[in-house]
Amino acid sequence: MSGTWRVGLVTALLVIPLSGCSGNPLPEPSPELVQLPHGFDLQGHRGARGLTPENTLPSFETALDLGVTTLELDLHLSKDDQVMIWHDAVVSVDKCRLKAEAPNHIPNPDTSPLIRSLTAADLSWFACDLNPDMARFPNQTIAENQLTASNYSIVPLSTLFDLVTQYAESELKTEKQRANALTVRFNLEMKRNPNNPGAIGDGFDGTSVGVLESRTLAALRYWGLAHRSVIQSFDPRSLQATHEADPTIALAVLTFTSDLEIPMFAEDLPIIWSPNYEGLTKESIEEAHNRGYKVIPWTVNSKTIAAALIEAGVDGLITDVPNAFSLPLP
Repeated sequence: MSGTWRVGLVTALLVIPLSGCSGNPLPEPSPELVQLPHGFDLQGHRGARGLTPENTLPSFETALDLGVTTLELDLHLSKDDQVMIWHDAVVSVDKCRLKAEAPNHIPNPDTSPLIRSLTAADLSWFACDLNPDMARFPNQTIAENQLTASNYSIVPLSTLFDLVTQYAESELKTEKQRANALTVRFNLEMKRNPNNPGAIGDGFDGTSVGVLESRTLAALRYWGLAHRSVIQSFDPRSLQATHEADPTIALAVLTFTSDLEIPMFAEDLPIIWSPNYEGLTKESIEEAHNRGYKVIPWTVNSKTIAAALIEAGVDGLITDVPNAFSLPLP
């Protein structure tokens, strides 16, 4: 198959509308799995969002069971400055419900309370086990997982690190699953928004690390996971501040388009470029590689598009449906 024909195919396949980092509609089920090349980085988006409610411990356990090489997740700050795993700036009624035994002072999700307005203990009173979009996530289910049971609370980052440690030692998992948990990487997105600094509300000045970045780096050092982690963001200020605080930490530049636009400070760094997959071509992937960048686009749920991107040379994919890929675990 000629390279010219393949580039045209990739371009045609990728012109599919999507909304922000939410990803495209899930494809129709297919018995065939996408084959992955050696060393490919398959990242479970918010755990395994297409299969289990996002950014929850069961979702991460599901992703680990399937053998992803990286757990992708989002970070905010609680009122008591704990780094919390959640995508939105608020606790939303379409994803979460208040547990029946919750104290009276915990607000209902229908008031959309800010993550930053609640302590980590407060956030534990929400069960975020609702499917916000049945049409896009028809295969998302709630299950009693082996290690995480039905704990669908919003949890601190340290709780995930503890889960992965337990997973690697659990006799409930296969030898290959345990071995994978010992090497699985973490792709941590700083949910900063230059147009809404109050969404995190830690006084970030755009230059020095804020509480979110400093607490995240401290957690990585404490758990000894800095070498297995990547800090990613759409906000280049967060990445630059993180790099200046710790030049050894790996960085991923998120972009909403497929244009190769890298912040000035990162142009000589061995970064990961994570663009919207729509519009990616073999030429833009090769250009990124020639400049020393890995290319890991988001959020790819179509097997056809995934196969085309792999042939075009991407180094990895971020997906809601890791079960659509052939992974080395049983």
